[in-house]
Amino acid sequence: MRVKKKTLLFWFIVAFAIVTYLLYASITSAETIVTDNTTKSTVDSNLTSTTTVKSPPPSAISPTINTSNSDLCTVGVAGAVQTQILGISAGKTFTEPNCLLLKKAKVMFDMGMKVSAVSIMCTDKTIWQSMKDAGTPCTIDGLVGAAALQKWESTPERWPEYKANGKKKWDEDDKNTAKGVLGIGGLLVSLLLLI
Repeated sequence: MRVKKKTLLFWFIVAFAIVTYLLYASITSAETIVTDNTTKSTVDSNLTSTTTVKSPPPSAISPTINTSNSDLCTVGVAGAVQTQILGISAGKTFTEPNCLLLKKAKVMFDMGMKVSAVSIMCTDKTIWQSMKDAGTPCTIDGLVGAAALQKWESTPERWPEYKANGKKKWDEDDKNTAKGVLGIGGLLVSLLLLI
């Protein structure tokens, strides 16, 4: 009885393989159905199109001004303006006067010239006034104390930031700053006129 079950299983597998093969062969060997169709058509079309190209404008990149050296008393300023037509960038360094004043006074003090260091600091109006208010006026022409105070009062034109006739004289740095502002302002106005 055992032999019959194995034999029966064997013939079942053989029959299944033969049927599968025959089905596969009939599917792959079947002829393709060909349909012949002829169509005649005429198409008239009228197309109007508008193309808008959006692209980013050119960039004016402001220059990098390196003022990271702690021994320099400069401040970097840079800027850029860009329109569809023209781009401009500029940069400049400016000297910071308070930093220079402190550095000069420190150098004199480090060399042992303490009176000279105080005299340098006294070129600042606020320090000059505070020294006068404290009763220890800044030195002038080698004079100290009451003699220096008397000399300062008799020569007001030597006071820091003295304004003759209410006007302060421009130093070179102020003149250069004014020229730069006028130049940049002129460029901006001309760019606005081009737009």
